Amino acid sequence: MADEANLPEASKASWQPRELILMCAVCVVLGFLAGYLLRGSASAPLPTEAHATGPSSQPTSGYTEPPPQTQQAPKEAPTLDDLKRMADKKAAPVLEKLKSDPKNPQLWNEIGLIYKSAHQFKEAAGYFEKALQYDPKSLGVRADYASCLYYTGDVDGALAQLNQSLTYDPKHAGTLMNIGIIKWRGKNDVDGAVAAWEKLLQYHPDFPQKDLVQQMLTQAKQGVKVAGQGQKG
Repeated sequence: MADEANLPEASKASWQPRELILMCAVCVVLGFLAGYLLRGSASAPLPTEAHATGPSSQPTSGYTEPPPQTQQAPKEAPTLDDLKRMADKKAAPVLEKLKSDPKNPQLWNEIGLIYKSAHQFKEAAGYFEKALQYDPKSLGVRADYASCLYYTGDVDGALAQLNQSLTYDPKHAGTLMNIGIIKWRGKNDVDGAVAAWEKLLQYHPDFPQKDLVQQMLTQAKQGVKVAGQGQKG
């Protein structure tokens, strides 16, 4: 399962999902958060502009590669519109395949991953939802669907999807990890987050990201203590 790979760094700041979408073009805050949740499926990165334009038009013979430039002008960060156009281009051939195979969950998931990688979370969620119609027990796809719902501000919807995953596998490590993260950051439910992470460590004592889970447990519990002290003071 893809939830085994690419676990991110913990976020150190609170946020609003709507603000994330506005900021994701520069990938500062969202860079932490999008990697914070365990990924459900293999990523589908967008091509760079060089790759997107296809093979080089330079001749294959009698051509000398120019020496690399020592200095290059800084490139501007792509905007959300730029990312959307790139995602549309990459998704087009997969959408064409869907016309002859509309019930293929892998194709729906593939398109969802393309739009998710472009931070087009609303569009991605729709494709993940379609994939789940044909393969409801795919916990990886459901994890990606939940994360997209979360980034668009539907925290309760994200948790509902993750809880649905637990009906298929109550001990699923990635699902328990993500439930804790969303309860902690999205709902300010420290008790719920701690309970999810403690179950995770109980079921999976050799969890590869055990140190990170323990770190988040400590941070969450310390936050409760600080808040309580402040109220008493």
